[in-house]
Amino acid sequence: MNRMSDASLVSLYSPDQVRRLTGLSARQLSYWDKTGFFQPALPNDDGERFGRVYSFQDLVGLRVIALMRQRVPLQELRRVGAWLDEHRDSWAGRQFWIRGRRVYWDDDIGQRVGTRQPQQVEMRIEMDAVSQDMRAAIAAFRKRDPAQVGQLERRRYTVGNDQVIAGTRIPTRAIWQMHRAGYSRKAIRTEFPRLTDRDIAAALESEEHRRAS
Repeated sequence: MNRMSDASLVSLYSPDQVRRLTGLSARQLSYWDKTGFFQPALPNDDGERFGRVYSFQDLVGLRVIALMRQRVPLQELRRVGAWLDEHRDSWAGRQFWIRGRRVYWDDDIGQRVGTRQPQQVEMRIEMDAVSQDMRAAIAAFRKRDPAQVGQLERRRYTVGNDQVIAGTRIPTRAIWQMHRAGYSRKAIRTEFPRLTDRDIAAALESEEHRRAS
């Protein structure tokens, strides 16, 4: 069995998670995806988008737009969105400046984009700072409610609608597969540090019942 980790299973985010992490509404996310303004970068196995599942990078881009949207018009946001999509591999160290209803940034040759270098900048947005803030928000978001320990859930767009351990994105079938491969409960907890013995017991009981029915 390939080594699995909790981190590998939380790299995708549902629209509801994105809404809570970025401050954008579900309606905005849906409209922006349908109109091509900002779409998730990750396709599913069929080459199509599946329920707008977002990556960490998508979260950062959306948060940048969320910070700007109260200050600049939609047309300007579209210009920013197009730049973000085109430069997905080079966001590190980049900054945006807002003056009036206009957004400025450095292009690939270090020149200021816009009619002139902005004076009396009203707002500056640093991509690295947004990324750091988003990591902190995700860490806080991932903290499990004690009431979730030992519980299972099934949510739309969460790991292909598979049953998961409550408060995580870890499928119960993954726990079952590791158990069948000879992993002890201690070894499973090593692979998934967020899990408890109660989580593992609930997952195995559920999978045994499902296979017996």
